[in-house]
Amino acid sequence: MIGMIILIGICLLYLWMIHPQNLNDEKWEGFRHHYYAHRGLHDAQSNIPENSMAAFLKAVENGYGIELDVQLTKDGVPVIFHDGKTGRLLRDEKDAVVNKVLTELTLDELQRCHLLTSKEKVPLFEDVLKLVEGKVPLIVELKVSNSSTDTNALCRKADLLLRKYHGVYCVESFHPACVNWYRKNRPEIIRGQLAEHPNAQAKGKMRIASTIMQYLLTNFITRPNFIAYNHHN
Repeated sequence: MIGMIILIGICLLYLWMIHPQNLNDEKWEGFRHHYYAHRGLHDAQSNIPENSMAAFLKAVENGYGIELDVQLTKDGVPVIFHDGKTGRLLRDEKDAVVNKVLTELTLDELQRCHLLTSKEKVPLFEDVLKLVEGKVPLIVELKVSNSSTDTNALCRKADLLLRKYHGVYCVESFHPACVNWYRKNRPEIIRGQLAEHPNAQAKGKMRIASTIMQYLLTNFITRPNFIAYNHHN
């Protein structure tokens, strides 16, 4: 009997720890009644790469909300790019693959390259906000691709641009530090915790961190307003 009580207590504690912070329906209203274009409405075969200005323009023209990924360049400029490394998407002037860590490239170095076979460049976050102009809702993922990323700088610089943006948006991140930054500094902004199964190749501290994130064990600190879980694999 005592064992059962302890088990129930542990389950209730876990549910309390991971429970997102509730919001009233009014906060969500701007996000309803939209389909969302993940990394923009992209089609590589039509020379509209993911996370490009062309993909975002196409999403806006078709009334799709937009999910996009914000990272900082080496010189601290917020740009839109999904991967930690650039090899899948970035090509130089001779169309050769550029396979580098995005956060180790300056904006100038990035701007000398293009996305796949298109003429599209890696967009500045500021330019994307000017393009969208509040026409459709935005889901802004704060992307932490490696351990050297300064999460405070990423959140602060993204927020400086978003403060001037007059449109519906929310933020989300796999990294609890980004979610917690918004809880402390911008609690009025909807924030989401992303999660997924841990990387099978992760070892040591990385494995522990992945497991903590898999089971949402930081939620009692960050108190996200929503959880988005990747069940792939």
